[in-house]
Amino acid sequence: MDLLVNFFTDYGYWAVLFVLIICGFGVPIPEDITLVSGGIIAGLYPENVNVHIMLVVSMLGVLIGDSTMYWLGRIYGVKILRFRPMRRILTLQRLRMVRDKFERYGNRVLFVARFLPGLRAPIYMVSGITRRVSFVRFLFLDFCAAIISVPIWVYLGEHGANNREWLAEQIKTGQSGIYVLIGLIALFVGWKIYKARKSPKE
Repeated sequence: MDLLVNFFTDYGYWAVLFVLIICGFGVPIPEDITLVSGGIIAGLYPENVNVHIMLVVSMLGVLIGDSTMYWLGRIYGVKILRFRPMRRILTLQRLRMVRDKFERYGNRVLFVARFLPGLRAPIYMVSGITRRVSFVRFLFLDFCAAIISVPIWVYLGEHGANNREWLAEQIKTGQSGIYVLIGLIALFVGWKIYKARKSPKE
């Protein structure tokens, strides 16, 4: 986080936008830490960085990065697996698994994907490959998920900019909370599917 804060301090909004876009490509930089770091420089240097503008920049970076993965899948299809860097993000095993998730849960997978760092990029790419969801719908679902998490991390960083120990604890708590939320959503969706399959028999 200190490395990102120093980088963002030197280059401002453009640096945050750039890092968030490459996060969308599956580059192993934690998106939540990137967002918090953007909020930190807004808290440390409010005369130079406006936290609300930082939020808008962060949302743009997240949506552009995610959309790029969608369009790579839509334009190249499964041929994208010929590119070695992409094979690290989307293996055949992941492709089959994500397709299976789409078959079972539909477009709800796109909403949940925002909270699954390891699977986010493959899911977005497969949504483009399969073309089962239009880009407008993809963008809407991605925005709905991002508007929940992105403001939390940015404003948390700004609020705790001068107290890193407290901030570190809040980040851990927030990450745990997100995983609990995902678990609850998964249980709810599973229950709804179970009820839907059981109803015709009754």
